[in-house]
Amino acid sequence: MKDMLDDEKTRASAWFRQLRDDIVASFEGLEDSHASGPFSDMAPGRFEVTETKRQSDDGSDAGGGLMSVMRGGRVFEKVGVNVSTVYGSLGEQAQRAMAARGIPGMESDPRFWASGISLVAHMQNPHCPAVHMNTRMFWTPHAWWFGGGSDLNPCLEYDEDTAHFHSTQKAHLDPHGSDLYDRLKAWADEYFYIPHRNRARGVGGIFMDDRNTGDWEADFALTQDIGRAFLPAFVPLVEKRRETAFDETHKDAQLVHRGLYAEYNLVYDRGTKFGLATGHDANAVLMSLPPFAKWV
Repeated sequence: MKDMLDDEKTRASAWFRQLRDDIVASFEGLEDSHASGPFSDMAPGRFEVTETKRQSDDGSDAGGGLMSVMRGGRVFEKVGVNVSTVYGSLGEQAQRAMAARGIPGMESDPRFWASGISLVAHMQNPHCPAVHMNTRMFWTPHAWWFGGGSDLNPCLEYDEDTAHFHSTQKAHLDPHGSDLYDRLKAWADEYFYIPHRNRARGVGGIFMDDRNTGDWEADFALTQDIGRAFLPAFVPLVEKRRETAFDETHKDAQLVHRGLYAEYNLVYDRGTKFGLATGHDANAVLMSLPPFAKWV
């Protein structure tokens, strides 16, 4: 299986990098076009790009990626867009986690390869929603699969924004099956739920994991369309809300909601746990955390 999927791995890794480049260009364009409002006198934000490295237990190279973070922009208070391609052998903790999900062969051969893109945006204006997006491919000698999705996390909810975000994703998923959006939306509602708060993290989106129908091309095409849906689902919301007036009450609501977001990512998020357990760059793994938050 390893040799058979070498070309597919290359294609998947290149796609995640291209999606990263498109999103970075779009977000910097939003910074340039923000000409009025409470943050217009600030310089437009730019991404700082850092190479990340993963080392295996014996110190040998095990892949890496790019961590791209913008801080203190006109539109984005903090946004990270990371890509990585890593490989090696899973440690015992990660092996147990994979085996518990039904991934075969972990005990006999713990080698793995993984590539993906991960994005989290925290906004200056509290009327603009925070957002998360991730897509990835994972390989072991006994299995391969895709995962990912995107979800909207507003502190101040607008029904029309939620409807736009969901309808855009549905339009991109419908060519892959008329019932797929409903299934992936329900999965997101379950995955992004915070049990200790008895509430959802945001207003949902779509989510999938362990996607392997046996047709790599079809599953890759679906993963690409999940990525393609992101910018048209999110950017119009930013353009609509970035100049809306706000006061300290709105900002306080934003900080409290960010605390909720941080709780979820540190306690429940599967990607955070996997990244830290497999030795990836901790700053890249924890890029999702907001710059400021509060708890009541």
